[in-house]
Formats: sequence, C-alpha cells, structure tokens
Amino acid sequence: MALAVAGCATTAGAPLAAGAQAAVEGTVVSVDTQPWTYDGHAVVEIDTRGHGRMAVHLPARWNLCKAPPVEVEALAVGMPVRAVGTVGAEGEMMVCESETHRLVPVD
Repeated sequence: MALAVAGCATTAGAPLAAGAQAAVEGTVVSVDTQPWTYDGHAVVEIDTRGHGRMAVHLPARWNLCKAPPVEVEALAVGMPVRAVGTVGAEGEMMVCESETHRLVPVD
C-alpha cells in the first residue's frame, strides 16, 4: 500500500490536474456532513501544504466506492490529515474510486 500511495503523491506547490490521483496533507478546517441528509457529498475542508484550502468530498453512498469509508467522527477541526483521492475540476478531491483513496489523521 505504501508504494501505491507514494505513486499518487504530488510535490508541494505542483498544480493538481483535474482527474489526476493525488495525495496531500493539511489541517482540518471544517467538517460538513449535512449534505449526506439529502444524498449529497459530505465535505471536509483542509488547509493543505502547498495547495491552499481544498474541499475533500466524501460520497453518501460508500457502498458504490472502492475506497474504505472515512471515519468522519474521528476527524476534528485543527487535526492534521492526509487525503488521497481524485482531483476535481475546481481543485477539490473525491475519496472514492480506488482502494488506496482515504482521508485519515496523520500521527
């Protein structure tokens, strides 16, 4: 798994291309699970190192994802995290389509 994540890593400051796989680290700024009530994506905003603020989208239907579910209740504002996922058109990230995708606290 370490090799798979390392292969997805981006260098600090390098632009994140839409559709690309990327790994970023940062600090949780907010956690919004309200969209899950209407089958939308929950959004965890993080301040990343080198890429500014990024919205990490967590799908409502984890059963349709290859990625394991994110333990949202374990996340807190100010917590350092690592996100691995697919970059969207607006620089956001989706954690879903690969078994290596995740949003986890950093030790």
